[in-house]
Amino acid sequence: MIEKVKSEIELMQRHIQVLRTVVDHEPIGIMKLSEILDLPFHRIRYSLRVLEQMGYIRASPSGAMATDLAADLLEHLDDEIDEMVRLLEGMKKAH
Repeated sequence: MIEKVKSEIELMQRHIQVLRTVVDHEPIGIMKLSEILDLPFHRIRYSLRVLEQMGYIRASPSGAMATDLAADLLEHLDDEIDEMVRLLEGMKKAH
C-alpha cells in the first residue's frame, strides 16, 4: 500500500517538473524537454499526455504550451502540498 502511494507521488513530482519546464520554456518539444530534464522520451511523452488530458497544457505546432489551468495549479501548489504533508503527519504514531 505504501509503495503504491510513494510511486504515485514520484509520478506526480515528474508531471509537475515537466509542467514547470513547459511554463519556463514554452513552446517546447519532447526532445528539448528530455534534454533539459535528463529524462527518456517515453517518460516525457507520458507526462505530456497526462498533463494535456488534465487541461494543463495544449499541443501547438511549435511544441507544448501551458494553459491558464497550469498557472492556477502552480500558484496554489505549495498550499496543496502542505495539506498533503499535514495529512501524512497525522498518520504518524504519537510518541
